Amino acid sequence: MSTERMKELEKRLAPLAPTRLEIIDESHLHAGHEGSKNGASHFRVVIRSEQFTGLSLLARHRLVYDRVHDLMPYPIHALAIDAKANS
Repeated sequence: MSTERMKELEKRLAPLAPTRLEIIDESHLHAGHEGSKNGASHFRVVIRSEQFTGLSLLARHRLVYDRVHDLMPYPIHALAIDAKANS
């Protein structure tokens, strides 16, 4: 199930044309957490994209959340984001 969710995140973030995209399942770190009780996942996303150039941290995060907002709070309960422009 987690693999399917990771593939869905990858598909949803593809329009941002990432030069680096790493999706890390951190659900095991949140066992017993309220959001994990119903089977929702916790992920960390590391993404680099030219589309983030010149944008504030908040604007970069909004671009990511705009692509996945309908997946929250289920099947994804939490999403940690590391979004930067290419360096």
